[in-house]
Amino acid sequence: MQYAHLGRTGLKVSRLALGTMNFGDATDEAASFKIMDSALEAGINLFDTADVYGGPQSPDMEQGYGLSEEIIGRWLAQGGRREQIVLATKVYQPMGTGPNDKYLSAYKIRKAAEDSLRRLQTDHIDLYQMHHIDRSTPWEEIWQAMEQLVREGKVIYVGSSNFAGWQIATAQNAAASRSFLGLVSEQSLYNLSARTIELEVIPALRHYGLGLIPWSPLGGGLLGGALKKAQEGRRATPKTQEAIERHRPQLEAYEALCVEIGEQPADVALAWLLHNPVLTATIVGPRTPEQLATSRHALDVHLSKETLDKLDEIWPGPGGEAPEAYAW
Repeated sequence: MQYAHLGRTGLKVSRLALGTMNFGDATDEAASFKIMDSALEAGINLFDTADVYGGPQSPDMEQGYGLSEEIIGRWLAQGGRREQIVLATKVYQPMGTGPNDKYLSAYKIRKAAEDSLRRLQTDHIDLYQMHHIDRSTPWEEIWQAMEQLVREGKVIYVGSSNFAGWQIATAQNAAASRSFLGLVSEQSLYNLSARTIELEVIPALRHYGLGLIPWSPLGGGLLGGALKKAQEGRRATPKTQEAIERHRPQLEAYEALCVEIGEQPADVALAWLLHNPVLTATIVGPRTPEQLATSRHALDVHLSKETLDKLDEIWPGPGGEAPEAYAW
């Protein structure tokens, strides 16, 4: 396994992060345990979840949430594992029907952290991530709540997810004014077919020393050999089928390039992400232990400059960083 610093911190995490969104939904507890065992054996130490993961969610939002955390908690309760992993979870999403059961008020952050700790059966969260920006809560309140959790030893590092570049800048300036470390990482949608964050988010991460942790690295399966799988008669979701038709010329060129260099499409997509120096780790969300095993090969894939240039031709980004991407 390869490791990298989590942003500007001294903490080292595996370059593949285990995403657990499927736990409790597409993946039952027994299979989830096997996946976590396999991840640990492979040297993966960054385990990523969220309070809202699990499901299926019920209409009244009183059941279904927290199942992923609960499964991880029961796995950790077997002993000997907690200090081998860097445990990351998230706060923001609705966890009930009450007016204060969502977003990032100090009230919600405190309660959500305590609830996550209980479900995870641990006394601390290594990386506590804000799942989305809260436009109605001031940073003074958010940072005060996070600082309290850090002082109590319940949270070690704080991260963000789905933030815009200017929101990262605002958060970091507010944290600096309080002599607080602030954000150390950002989880963003990023893959070959979704490169918008190259405009302003990635430059902001580089400037402030945050580690990038992409989610949906395979574009919801689009970059995992979707065209070949469809040709072989393997079923795809209606959403994936629609995406295949929308991107068919690109997929034909992409999968042909993968055949040319002798690598699987999923491995090429992950390797392309891993070559970015801003990236700390990319999330893989296996539904089975076998899927996890295949993802590890991406760490050994070397993409030549010629291949990288061809990938840019097939999946062009926004043209570089702002403002040069659209102005002189």
